Formats: sequence, structure tokens, C-alpha cells
Amino acid sequence: MDAPDLKSPALYFNRELSFLEFNRRVLAQALDPSVPLLERLRFLCIASSNLDEFFEIRVAGLKQLLELGSGTFAADGMSLEQQLSAIHERAARLVADQYRCLNDVLLPALAAQDILLLGRDDWTPEAEKWLAQYFALEVEPVLSPLGLDPARPFPRIQNKSLNFIVRLEGKDAFGRDSELAIVQAPRSLPRVVPVPIEGARRTLVLLTGIVQAFVQRLFAGIRVVGCYQFRVTRNSDLFVDEEEIDDLRRALEGELAHRRYGAAVRLETSNDCPADIVQFLLRQFALHEVDTYSVPGPVNLNRLTAVYDLVQRPDLKYPVFTPGVPRRLAGHTDLFACIRQKDVLLHHPFQSFAPVMDFLRQAANDPNVLAIKQTLYRAGNDSPIVDALVAAAGAGKDVTAIIELRARFDEEANIELSNRLQEAGAHVMYGVVGYKTHAKLAMVVRREPGGIRRYCHLGTGNYHPRTARQYTDYGLFTCDAEVGQDVHELFLQLTSLTQTPKLNRLIQSPFGLHETFLAKLDREARHARAGRAARIILKMNALVEQQAIEALYRASCAGVSIDLIVRGVCALRPGVPGASENIRVRSIVGRFLEHSRAFYFENGGEPELYCSSADWMERNFFRRVEVAFPIRRESHRRRILEDLARYLEDDTQAWSLLPDGRYQRLTPGKDPPRSAQAQLLANFAAGSVFAPPPDGSA
Repeated sequence: MDAPDLKSPALYFNRELSFLEFNRRVLAQALDPSVPLLERLRFLCIASSNLDEFFEIRVAGLKQLLELGSGTFAADGMSLEQQLSAIHERAARLVADQYRCLNDVLLPALAAQDILLLGRDDWTPEAEKWLAQYFALEVEPVLSPLGLDPARPFPRIQNKSLNFIVRLEGKDAFGRDSELAIVQAPRSLPRVVPVPIEGARRTLVLLTGIVQAFVQRLFAGIRVVGCYQFRVTRNSDLFVDEEEIDDLRRALEGELAHRRYGAAVRLETSNDCPADIVQFLLRQFALHEVDTYSVPGPVNLNRLTAVYDLVQRPDLKYPVFTPGVPRRLAGHTDLFACIRQKDVLLHHPFQSFAPVMDFLRQAANDPNVLAIKQTLYRAGNDSPIVDALVAAAGAGKDVTAIIELRARFDEEANIELSNRLQEAGAHVMYGVVGYKTHAKLAMVVRREPGGIRRYCHLGTGNYHPRTARQYTDYGLFTCDAEVGQDVHELFLQLTSLTQTPKLNRLIQSPFGLHETFLAKLDREARHARAGRAARIILKMNALVEQQAIEALYRASCAGVSIDLIVRGVCALRPGVPGASENIRVRSIVGRFLEHSRAFYFENGGEPELYCSSADWMERNFFRRVEVAFPIRRESHRRRILEDLARYLEDDTQAWSLLPDGRYQRLTPGKDPPRSAQAQLLANFAAGSVFAPPPDGSA
């Protein structure tokens, strides 16, 4: 058989369409009757939010390339025009399915649970009376209707803001004909309003319905003919020419102000909006019909997240759980002594993130700690991690924070926390020009009787306590001298002008991560051809980098058994004879967002396992500072391998990628259902500390 052309477009899925397939899997959670009802509504909101960001970043980028006349083709051979056309076709189907899910499934199910999201036609006289007063006292004072005529041009519309276009008849106070006006809903107004009606039922009304019901009050003496919602999505990717600036923070602060008004990429209107008004809006935003999405409901489904928070019904949400804590850490006040004894592996959210916060708090208060260094990509507002760093700086310790100001949609929060740390006396750096610092590293330098010792935490996820309850991630505590030296060298590289360090244990991008993993894939192929043990298991969020996919195809052709657990975008086509028949791809979508990255290589009977902050994408390999760290303790490797085995056996939240690009949801059949996340919750989050493994390796 001739060797396959591993660069053939037929062997690759389109990245953008693969993302839309992922979002369909998220939407499937909203349609799953085994998921608690309010969680299903939350999944619908997540799917809507995901689609927003997809248009703001990915579609906006494709449109920009098209405007620049780029002849770029995707790995699957699609041109820019073909991609945008295919995106619209699939996105339109996805949007239609989202609203069917809301209107035909979730709203009736909520009503059956006495949770009423009332439309205008369903208001009782009592509700209408209260809402009229609410409009007069809370809504009308902050609305500023803007009539449209040559002296009053079409206003600037913020990205993803709620707006109404109102058709009018009559003359205003100056005798001018009134035809159209814009009413913008300030972000300060809640989009879901609870109506205090007595009884067991929870009654909610959307702001859109309130404005449409009482909009006539804004136009005294003029008749309102119609009032229609619309929302525009804009390009939200920030551009800063890093070669032309001398202060990244100040440049980003200036750019953030313009994000709300980037180039328009999508127009959403209510489905009752007349065609001539839709055309008028398209002209205002320089968009085309293919950019329009007409929806039978609120134009921003993500705002329904408020329902989840307003309705206190624990029976309709996931059961509350208490993350476990390794027995060796529970009750101990000296984390450093525990880490000196042996490395500690944590698996969030099944195991608590509290030890990570305690690690930094203890370091801040320990007189023997000399310095703390940490990377921060996303930390959140009011971060206890930042509190600990501020306290450490206030105690006179040398604190260095590498803050990634360009973490998408967290730029403003990161600028604020950088200001706070600087005011506390910490050294704040913004990484390396041209490269995002995405590595998750914390190092504490401590003076001990035997000399200086470095204690490190390395993770796959952000130092963010809230997302640590929602995302699955691994974190490793170690005081291994070689790992500590590597982390020290990496911080020197990020804060000064040193050369690329020679690392002992860690692998770093953009220097060597890509080449090292390609070499490990090719090594497995050599083992297989020589008849030695060869096996690859990779878990990540996205797989799109073409050279890595080619190496996986080569390993498959050599006979290596390959299992890929890829949550989201996957450009690799499995099950193709002569290229990928030994590769299986699955995606896990469940209660928690699968975020951990783990890479296992059998290596002829001398297995290696790495955890990492990096997905297998061009940006992670070449345009980011990332770190992969080895899991060297046998008990820890065994634990992670057992976790991976659970994911590969999952038949309740797993989807298998078929050769044609469709994902097929797995079902238990006659066997008892197996859910990796449920098993991990049962093992580690039983409401108290979990029992350590038989060998005491917790």
C-alpha cells in the first residue's frame, strides 16, 4: 500500500465547524432530561455565550482576513468565503435549535415546576399593574429614546447590548415627521425581573417584554406602531502593536475602550422585526443578509443565567458537594513539611483548591520565606490569591507576579489586580512582548537549616478559586530540586533578558515543547514497528496543530494504539483506513468543564506522563509561554492513568468522533452507566477527606 499523503485536506476537519459541533454537544446537555432542570437552562446560556465569543473572535478574524484580500485556506481546503458560508449555515441551525430548546422544552418544564417566565400575553392584571409601576420608577428614568433624522444620526451601538428600534407615526413638538427611534437598554438594568405576586409560583418577566409593553410612554403624542429588539455582535479581538508601544498596560487600557465598538460581524433581531427595518439595520452596520439571525425570543439567551441565580430551588440544581482534601494535608498547618515529605497531586474540583490558597497564605506569613513568584493568567475579582501576594509584599517579602494583561475578556480585571499588586510593593511584569504567558506556576523560596529550598506548584488550570470549582484540572506541589531550578530559570527568563534556559525536568514553549512532543510521538511509532509496547493517550481541550496531527497519523500507521480525549475543537479525522484506523477520539461534556491536559506515552515499557497548561494548537506551541511537567511518582502516574481510563470507559457523558465529522453520544446499553465525573466525585468529594490509596500515596 502506498504511504498516505498526511497533508491531504481530506484528513482534516475544519476548525471553525468543529467548534460549532462542540457547541452542539453543550446544547445537548440542555436537552438531556437526566440533567437537573435549572442546570439545563444554564447549559443553554453557556451555548449562547460560546457562540457570542465565536463570532466576536473567530468569525471576526475570518472576515478581517477576507477584507484584507487574504487567500488563506484552512487545513481542510476550504477558502475564507466557503468557511463563512458554512459557518452561517450551521450556526443558523444551531441558533434555531437553541430557541426550540428554550420555547418548546425548557419554558414548559419550568412552568411545570411553578417557575413562570411570563410573556406579554400571559400577564395577569395584577402583574401588569406592578410592572407598569416598575417601568415608571426603575426603567423609564434611565432610558433615552433617540429619534432618527438628518440632525440625529444613528447612534453608536455597543457590542452585544440590548436595543430596540421603534416605528412611529405622527409629528413631534417641532412639527417634524417621526418614523424611527432607537431605545438603548443600559447594562445597569436587570434583564430578568422577579414579580412579587403572592403564591407558591415564582414569576419572572424579561426586561424586553417590559420595555415593549410600555414603550408608548416614551413618545407622548406620537403613535408607536412597533417595537423590535436587536443586538449587534462586534469584533472584540484587541490589537496592540507591541513593537510600537512602550507601556503595554496603558496601550491595553486605551484599546479596551474601543472594544465595544469594533467592526460589526453579526446582527440578531426578533423574528417579528419587519424586513425593511432589518435591511435598514444591516445598512447601518455595513452587514449583509448572511450576517443576520432572526430569533423567536430574547436576542441574548445568555442573560437567562439570572433565572438560575434568582430561583432558589436546590432540587432543580446539581447536588452541592464538598471537595476532598488529601488526608496528609487535612488538619496540618505546615504545608511545607507535607511537601518536603513527598509530592502532592490534586485533581480539581473533586479535590479542594484550598491547599493552593493555603500554600500562598502560609508563605505570606512565614518569616522563613524570602520570595514568592507566580504567573497569573486569570485570577478573578477579589482574588484570595492576590490577597496573599499583597500580604506577602506588605510583610517585606520579595513578590514577583507575571500578569498576562492580554487574557481575553479578563484584560480589565488583570489591569486592576496589577495596579493593586504594584501599590503593595510587588514586582509586576507583563511577560514577554509577542507571547502570552499561559503557564501556571508558583514558587516559594524558603530559608531552611539545610539551605535555600524552593517549593513549587505547577498546574493545568488558572489560579482562580471560582473556576477551580467548575473546571477539571491537575495541580502538583513539589520541592524537587531540579523542578525548582527549572521554575527559577523560567521566572528569570520572563522577568529579565536571559537566554533560553536548559531545563532539567520541564518542557517549555515556545522553546522545545512542540519538538519534544513530536519526538515522543515518533518514538512510539518506532517502538511499535520494533514490536515493543507502544500506546498513546492524550487529553486536551483542542487539537488543531497540523504537524502534531501528522505525527499522530504516522504513529497510527505504525500500529500504535491511540486514544484522544479532546473536549472541544479537533481537526484530526479518526478511523480513516491507511492513516488513522488506530486512532479513537472522544469528547466528554458534563457537569464540569474538562480542562486538564495530560499526555501519556507507553515508551516501550518505560512510561512517561506529562501534565501541561498547553493544548495542541499553533498558539500554544509557538506564540505562548507554556509548561509541561512530568508526573514522576509511580502512584501519581497510576492515579492519572486511572482517571484517563475512566474517561475512556465513560458511556454517559462521552461523545465519539466519527470519520465523517459527526459526534455520536455513547449510551450505557444493558451495562450499568459509567460517568467519569460522577466516579471522581464519589471517590474524592464525599463531603470529607478521602481515604488514601492502599500504598498511602495520596
